[in-house]
Amino acid sequence: MKKQLFLIGFVLVCIAEIIALIVFAVQTPDFSQDTVAVNEVVQSVTHDFNSIGEHKNSTALDYVVLDNDGKILYKTKAGLSESVNAATSHRDTVLDITVDNAVVGKVIIYNDGVQTLQSQKQTAITVLSVAIAVSGGVCVGYAVYMHFTVIRPFKKLKGFAERVAGGNLDIPLDMDRQNLFGAFTESFDIMRSELKKARIAEAQAQQSKKELVAKLSHDIKTPVASIKAVSEVGLAVAKSEKDKANYTQIIGKADQINTLVTNLFTATLEELQQLTVTPTNIESGRVKTMLENADYLHKADIPELPECLIYADGLRLQQVFDNIFANSYKYAKTEILVAAQRAENRLNIIIEDFGGGVPDEELPVLKEKFKRGSNSANTEGAGLGLYISDYFMKEMQGELNIENGAHGLKATVTLLLSGRN
Repeated sequence: MKKQLFLIGFVLVCIAEIIALIVFAVQTPDFSQDTVAVNEVVQSVTHDFNSIGEHKNSTALDYVVLDNDGKILYKTKAGLSESVNAATSHRDTVLDITVDNAVVGKVIIYNDGVQTLQSQKQTAITVLSVAIAVSGGVCVGYAVYMHFTVIRPFKKLKGFAERVAGGNLDIPLDMDRQNLFGAFTESFDIMRSELKKARIAEAQAQQSKKELVAKLSHDIKTPVASIKAVSEVGLAVAKSEKDKANYTQIIGKADQINTLVTNLFTATLEELQQLTVTPTNIESGRVKTMLENADYLHKADIPELPECLIYADGLRLQQVFDNIFANSYKYAKTEILVAAQRAENRLNIIIEDFGGGVPDEELPVLKEKFKRGSNSANTEGAGLGLYISDYFMKEMQGELNIENGAHGLKATVTLLLSGRN
């Protein structure tokens, strides 16, 4: 509807401009004067010539009366042509005054065609200027409308796609369903939600695998340890070299099995190495934008950051902030304090909620894989956010520190300044 109104308004303005242009273009200047009025002037001046001082103008025309010597006898107003030469250059009408069949003077009737044409030009210029201004205003208005309804939603969609590509599925897509692309962007958020469910299911499967591996490791290591112990006793009491060699081989194989089981237990951590981190130089102003993007519920007051260059991977750093804010909103559900401090060759970003924190004994394990605090009951999650964030920070030569602050859980993201690595 808005688009139709714009197009109709724009077409009407263009039509008005074209009509004004055509009218002005085809208009022919008319310098002719009213013949009846001219004759009336001549008759009245002729009648009153001998008493011209008492003459009264009874027409709408302006004129000057001269005698045969060019002397001015009468004029209706100032600024008129006062000689025949001036009247000729101005295209005024010059007529003889005849009394008793003798020419006694001349009447110069002022031609106002030039002023009329100038007035028409001014009117046309004014109309066209207004039409152009209205057209410009309509175009600016439409540009603003397109920015808010098309360009800005697509910019949000671009940032959303980068987060999804980076593996962050916790922050929903901020959208207006009444927008032109509302249904389109909503489908992307549905995709994010489904991907998140798939990730949680995958994490649960990984957790189940880890528990199974741990159980099998225990079950396998117990009989292997028994076999090794019995073999060591057999080796101690063996008499022949052949028996000792056999027991020694059994002990070696038991150690090999134990090593393989240990490797199987730790193999679940290897997929983390597939997440690449490529640090570059980033302005601190961009870090503030990342914090604002992570604050999807707008409960934090993001301060200005000291001007500097940091050494970080923009995508991975955004994931770190996203994970920290998402955890605070999921578990604490409070306002968030954000502060920035520059110390020597580091920039510290401090993020603290008002949720009261977690028990001190849980702090050391929060950054471990599949570990979650006791306050996470009945809240979906896989226990991977802080673990992955800590990995990213280490790869960027930074640090992620988790502790209990004055109000709640406090996360300090330490970034290395560029040129100090």
